[in-house]
Amino acid sequence: MRILLLILMIAIALFKLTFISPALAAETSNGAKIFEANCASCHIGGGNILISQKTLKKEALSKYLENYNSDSIEAIIHQVQNGKNAMPAFKGKLSAEEILDVAAYVFQNAEQGW
Repeated sequence: MRILLLILMIAIALFKLTFISPALAAETSNGAKIFEANCASCHIGGGNILISQKTLKKEALSKYLENYNSDSIEAIIHQVQNGKNAMPAFKGKLSAEEILDVAAYVFQNAEQGW
């Protein structure tokens, strides 16, 4: 049963990585611009200049963002909107669409290893 579940999880992950929707592709293009303007000063190349272990790499996001493993985009959106510790909240600075765009960009780069 565990092997079957593992195979199913791997198949779902591969499907998600293989088939990126055109909407997600558009969001990541806009997200790259938003990221450069608002996030890159601290998170250049997916790193973190303030807290080195809390990068935007998949392993760190999985470890430090609540619910990342069950709903990655929503977990990133929550972090961008609300901030935490040294990271400021962008809820009042960016629109909901811009936050979604940057979340899609971060997710795609995390999945690809920055």
